[in-house]
Amino acid sequence: MRTVRSIKTMQNISRELAARGKRIGLVPTMGFLHEGHLSLIRRARKYSDVVIVTIFVNPAQFGPHEDLKKYPRDEKGDLKKIKAAGGDIVFIPKATDIYPEDFETFVDVEKLTKVLEGASRPTHFRGVTTIVAKLFNITRPDVVVFGMKDYQQAEVLRRMTKDLGYPIRFIISPTVREKDGLAMSSRNRYFTPEQRPEALCLYFSLRTAREMVRSGVTDCKKIEKEMRAVIKAASPTAEIDYIAFTDFHTLKPVRIIKAQCVCSLAVKVHGVRLIDNLGLNVPEKSARRAD
Repeated sequence: MRTVRSIKTMQNISRELAARGKRIGLVPTMGFLHEGHLSLIRRARKYSDVVIVTIFVNPAQFGPHEDLKKYPRDEKGDLKKIKAAGGDIVFIPKATDIYPEDFETFVDVEKLTKVLEGASRPTHFRGVTTIVAKLFNITRPDVVVFGMKDYQQAEVLRRMTKDLGYPIRFIISPTVREKDGLAMSSRNRYFTPEQRPEALCLYFSLRTAREMVRSGVTDCKKIEKEMRAVIKAASPTAEIDYIAFTDFHTLKPVRIIKAQCVCSLAVKVHGVRLIDNLGLNVPEKSARRAD
């Protein structure tokens, strides 16, 4: 496995691989890898001859009061994990190289970034789309893999890929969870052992939503009311940022659950902001009643 830190060197490697007809897979990360990230690397391995994993804590996607400086880092550990998962090249650029002093060009996806996370973090997605576009240009991937855990981010980046005409196969992999259901996240490390069980309030509420839909309840207001009750029961001090029901691809809000719907939520538990989501599939008979 090779570690590359220079943008120019990475560009040269990518061009050489393309000239040799190698299929390049890309997995962008911010490091401090867990099993969720490693599953993306293994997925990319299936569709690629060479897998490039990037590690870059992107300052452009952090707001002024967010945890850029506190964001966990473990480069040595990450390199070992990437090698074991099947990565071939790790690209670790410097922030000053990605964003030099005279940098002034950004990529915006307009409508999809105005809701959910975009409503709570107005500058977040501009930073995400800009860095990923730069990484696409530097590494020239044929396949890129993102996780369903960051569902809105994946849809925003899929739209960017389509709109800008990148010839890239876009894959979204299922969320990887702990045994108890908590979605894997680098932020989970912030919880003390006593606080950790309360973080399950997001998963408990999503599971409740899924069971309600399966039993025939498709009114989003009724489902949201019950989800809020579940969250407060599991974590009395939890602060709910949003609970949203949206079309899978357009992210437009829905009032009645139908096919291709996703429930997303963001909740702050003991000061740690967590996000999660779950697709809600309506049984055929319930879908006919809703119509």
